[in-house]
Amino acid sequence: MDWDDLRIFLAVARAESLSAAGRRLAMDASTVGRRVARLEGAVGAALFLKTPQGYQLTAEGARLVAPAEAAEQAAAAAAEGVRADAGLTGQLRIGAPDGCANYLLPQVARDLCEAHPGLEIQIVALPRVVNLTRREADMAIAVSPPDTGRLVVQRLTDYQLHLAGHEDYLARHHPLRDLADLQGHRMISYIPDMIFDRELDYLSATGVEIAQISSNSVAVQMQAVRAGAGLGIVHDFAIPFAPGVRRVLADSIALRRSFWMIRHADDRASRRLTLLAEALARGIRAEVARLEGLLPPAGDGRA
Repeated sequence: MDWDDLRIFLAVARAESLSAAGRRLAMDASTVGRRVARLEGAVGAALFLKTPQGYQLTAEGARLVAPAEAAEQAAAAAAEGVRADAGLTGQLRIGAPDGCANYLLPQVARDLCEAHPGLEIQIVALPRVVNLTRREADMAIAVSPPDTGRLVVQRLTDYQLHLAGHEDYLARHHPLRDLADLQGHRMISYIPDMIFDRELDYLSATGVEIAQISSNSVAVQMQAVRAGAGLGIVHDFAIPFAPGVRRVLADSIALRRSFWMIRHADDRASRRLTLLAEALARGIRAEVARLEGLLPPAGDGRA
């Protein structure tokens, strides 16, 4: 066996697909398939069973995962030792919910890349929890801590959300002095059956049962608010990116949530990833504080 074949084997085991593994490895699917076949020939056993759901590990393949991951960690440690004096370099893939990915991580990534020119940052914005066990990312940001898996979890920072609307929308509709005034206003929120984390159920805080406009994306919801389509619960740190959007009923509707950093337990041995995680945490905390400090005072809904 050679290490490169084990690396490809792990990618297929995590992606459960030749094509998905190929995209991660920058290889075509046929090459990935040939390399898997070569490894199967070397070990003398079938490692995958092709099913309608994808490539599933056989019993022999499952037994190979732990040794292959040990080889992966050893290779990473060797590479880290070689570049120890070169600063923080190489690729870092960060998985995050799209609110964080759209409004916080671009600025944080900019600062990290300026401080470490050899660093390459990939931001994976997904409307679901990133799977670190399958190595979809090196580390992830989440809105609630996981309760299963071999993971290291760190609380990053709290952030605020409020009901908001664009001043053009507010000027066309009756003022908002209390929660009862929400009746007759158009609401914007998540698609109920696509809420992947209970912490994202914002609409219940308003007392309104149905949103006339909904999306599984925070960024789409904010764009709808910015377009004057209605009222929505938005991140305070996103409001500076949406000129004309103003908080309303701030005394009645104020939500506090937290961001959590999640890493695979095996990565604690990596000094590089630990330093990057610390830098990322500092950047996110600073950016939330900066953006929330730019907010105009809340109003009563009259433009």
